[in-house]
Amino acid sequence: MVVLNQTKRSGVKRPFRLEEIWRIRTRLEIENSLMQLALLNLAIDSKLRASDLLLLRVCDVSSQDRIFNRVIHIQQKTGIEVQFEITARTQQSLMKWMLVALLITSDFLFPSQRRKQQPISYSYYRYLVRKWACNLGLDPNLYGTHSMRRTKATLVYAKTKNIRAVQLLLGHTKVDNTIRYLGVELEDALLLSEGTAC
Repeated sequence: MVVLNQTKRSGVKRPFRLEEIWRIRTRLEIENSLMQLALLNLAIDSKLRASDLLLLRVCDVSSQDRIFNRVIHIQQKTGIEVQFEITARTQQSLMKWMLVALLITSDFLFPSQRRKQQPISYSYYRYLVRKWACNLGLDPNLYGTHSMRRTKATLVYAKTKNIRAVQLLLGHTKVDNTIRYLGVELEDALLLSEGTAC
């Protein structure tokens, strides 16, 4: 059992890097942790806050034994509609999980094992993310549920430098929020500075 340091650190939680995500996926596949693998994959694809992700039901992502390629979701916090893709890898992990768990259309995608008709709790989701970080030898205090929301957004920005695309993916109303969210100005300024010879 993994013992996580209970020291709390506030502040922005780090996104996972691509190679770290692959290492987490590989470990979960080896352990045959179907629920955790489906949760990891959907959290990354959807870029949803924990409050939205955990309330997703089977009918929100599938119909007639088919997982959707894209989903439209209205965010609880803002009331703003966002769209997200469900990649082939995520579709496959969701389908496996739903079949093994015998989920029906009205069930939560990630149902609690202790509380009937409820999804897993925020604290359990946070525990899982921190455990994944700990298993990689990372400081679990630097990672949390928001790490999952930030991971793909950060990767998209790093690849494209398209802040507007990231804004749309996250459902932010202002570009300034997205810039602060990604820490873009500081990171880009440092990269420009490092690349400028004097």
